[in-house]
Formats: sequence, C-alpha cells, structure tokens
Amino acid sequence: MKALEEKIRRDGQVRPGNILKVDSFLNHQMDISFINEIGKEFYRLFGDRPITKIITVEASGIGIACITAQYFHVPVVFAKKSQSLNLDGSLYITKIRSYTHSRVYDVILSKKFLTSDDHVLIIDDFLANGCAVNGLIDIIQMAGATLEGVGICIEKGFQDGGRELRARGVNLKSLAIVRSMTDTDIEFEEQDE
Repeated sequence: MKALEEKIRRDGQVRPGNILKVDSFLNHQMDISFINEIGKEFYRLFGDRPITKIITVEASGIGIACITAQYFHVPVVFAKKSQSLNLDGSLYITKIRSYTHSRVYDVILSKKFLTSDDHVLIIDDFLANGCAVNGLIDIIQMAGATLEGVGICIEKGFQDGGRELRARGVNLKSLAIVRSMTDTDIEFEEQDE
C-alpha cells in the first residue's frame, strides 16, 4: 500500500534496536481517516474469504481491527495480556514474546468468543519475529477454528516472522514490508498492488 509507505517515510521514526515508531498515526495517536483506508485495503485483500471473526492482541491492533471489521460486518475479539476479574469461564491461554517490550506475556481469550465454527482473520499493526501471530494461531487451533488469513500493517521483512509464516502456508498479506531501516532511510520491498 503505497500510501502507507509514504506515511511511514513522512511520519515514522527509526529508533535504535530496529524499532520503527509510527505512534503519530497508527498505534498511539490514531489517524482514523487513514486507518479507514487500511481497513478498506484489508477488505480488498481478504473480502472473498468467509470471515466470521477478526482477532488481534491488545492493545495496538484493536483500533485497526475494529475499523477493518466494519467492512466485514463481523465482531472483533482481542486476546488479553493479563487475567482479570471479568474474564470468567473457560479460557484459551498461550504465551507470546513481545519484540518491542522484550517480555513474555500470557495471552488469554474466552472460549465463548471463538469456536470451531469460526473463520478467522488476524489483524495487527506490526509483524517482526511472528510471536504474536503464532500465539493467535495457537489459540485458533485450540478452538478448532479456521485461519483464513493474517493482515499486517507493517512487516519488518528483515526479520524472520513473515518468511516463516509464508513457508508454513499462512495466507499473510502485509500492507508495507520494510526491507531495511537506517536513521535516515527506510526501504520497502516491492509488492503487487
């Protein structure tokens, strides 16, 4: 998605440790008009699939998933990173490692919100090493649901997550794939529009 690449170049910041900050428009302050275009693009890419649920991990993917869900007319379910008093009943639980937070989280999803009848689209803001997506895939498999695809806003193509998911046959579509980053430049992989 050329518009996303241009926005990353204009408004993104590269930080030490291969961190790409896009918090001015995507995952802290949210440019809703722009994220609406992202939602439309995910619908263009996955709209032919029989999606019944969109799933993400709290917190950064929630807004993007919600705006995308309006095009599919399906609910969004987000995996929580901590147990709370309002989580009751049977739960799916798996572990994920956060690249940006350098820590391992239990992610939890109530079994009443994901069943074997569901056809799931995973939506998230970033894909680096693939831990969050793999954790969500684990939960989908535990539920006996069908993974229809994974939609990522920004993939760090120089890390292994995307390659490994595609090698496993996952229907992965990333709107922008960063090939390399320096303090002064971000290069993207060429993609078919």
